[in-house]
Amino acid sequence: MYHMKSHPDSFFSHNSLLKIFAMILTVFPSISIGQDSSFKDIENSVIKIYTTQSAPDYFTPWRLLTPRQSSGSGSVIEGNQILTNAHVVANASYVQAQKHNDPQRYLARVTFVSHEADLAIITVDDPSFFTDLQPLSIGLLPEPLQEVSVYGYPIGGKSLSITKGILSRVEQQIYAHAGAYLLAGQIDAAINPGNSGGPVIVDHQIVGVVMQANSGGRAENLGYFVPPSIIQHVLKDSSDDVNDGFPDLGFRTQALDSPAAKAAYGLQKGQDGVLIIKIFEGSPAAEVFMEDDVILSIDDFDIAEDGTIRLSEDLLTDYKHAIDMHHIGEEIHVRYSRDGIERSTELKAEKARDNYSLVKGEQFDRTPQYYIYGGVLFVPLNMNLIKRWGSDWSRSAPVSLLQMRSEWSSPDREEVVVALQVLAADVNLGYHDWRNWVVESVNGRSIKNFSEFANLLESNSKDNVVFENKNGYQMVINHSEAIESEASILQQYRIPAAQSPGLFSTH
Repeated sequence: MYHMKSHPDSFFSHNSLLKIFAMILTVFPSISIGQDSSFKDIENSVIKIYTTQSAPDYFTPWRLLTPRQSSGSGSVIEGNQILTNAHVVANASYVQAQKHNDPQRYLARVTFVSHEADLAIITVDDPSFFTDLQPLSIGLLPEPLQEVSVYGYPIGGKSLSITKGILSRVEQQIYAHAGAYLLAGQIDAAINPGNSGGPVIVDHQIVGVVMQANSGGRAENLGYFVPPSIIQHVLKDSSDDVNDGFPDLGFRTQALDSPAAKAAYGLQKGQDGVLIIKIFEGSPAAEVFMEDDVILSIDDFDIAEDGTIRLSEDLLTDYKHAIDMHHIGEEIHVRYSRDGIERSTELKAEKARDNYSLVKGEQFDRTPQYYIYGGVLFVPLNMNLIKRWGSDWSRSAPVSLLQMRSEWSSPDREEVVVALQVLAADVNLGYHDWRNWVVESVNGRSIKNFSEFANLLESNSKDNVVFENKNGYQMVINHSEAIESEASILQQYRIPAAQSPGLFSTH
């Protein structure tokens, strides 16, 4: 349901993403909170979180990057739960929680994570931890220009701190942690790296969880928080401990603000909507919609020509939000036009697939897939790999890989396979300098996904295996030599196994 004009998803132009790309927070500018009694309940309910994070290295996927220690903040909510950011606990191997004015650190564990909403829930099993803590409730989205307070712990200090700001606007934003496109609030306040997961407070209630700040030097005093509607969606989703996430009906659209285009697709005077330009096979939309249909409304929200809906008198946002607020299994009412004839239908909200784009979004708390054959390291292309080129990955990553982000997946091609590097050996002479090479076919057979690719090599009975890219360039590996040299190559490069664990049981 992403809007092509306003939604720079992973398969759209990266320029839009750069405009809002955010750095993950660890510290806010600190204004010490005194011991005023009006702050006591909030002070005690804001928790400092310590984590040791060990992320996998997607350049050498059998290894972990150097573990790093970091800290963030969280707030106590009902049910002996602590609400924080997902990026605070992503890839965490060890988590601790510390109360205000308490030197003891308690062992904590993650109970639920929504990476797309950048929210996580942790708890402490020691029952004494929550004894003197009052859970904070989730409030309503503040009005524009309303003052809000953000609580948290700065780097290098253990004292609770606060910053104040004004809610300047609310609209769909790309969440920096996992790249989802969801509703977010913007705070007009100076925000520096730090204090991830700190609650945004109005009238002693949580009205947001700060997640990111604007970076790049072109804007100041801009911070973003997860609003109450997204928080409540995640909390309800967490009730069964299964992360269903936000639904996706399986179509993509573009704005329809051209008068000529409106007339071409049969819209009458006063009718507005968005044009369906892609429908994914097997999705809820596949049996109902056709390309060139115009979506007029979702539930009770009429869609404007720029793809927005009106949530209130002062709040417009992308129509995708109307779908986001549903949970899996619910019915979504859609009114649409086909060839000038208005129709309506009910679609069941289904869990979003991770392969609408050929390049899967960034994933966390998972072991990377890889397969080594003839000393060539093959991996599936995803955003974890692309971001391994550093913070400036949109310029430093290979163009051939970046271009794949704009391509749709299909039943015949769900993933991209990349020959990432060649571990120099006699079996692969002539290819030692080949890097980041997209494989289109194996022995003339197109590749559907990485699991199928690995199985093709495992079951190969031909003398040679020919890998070919879209331009016709070929890499040829003798099969028997590949088998015979495997053990020595693994030993020489100190690699524990020729393939990632569970590779042949993932599909």
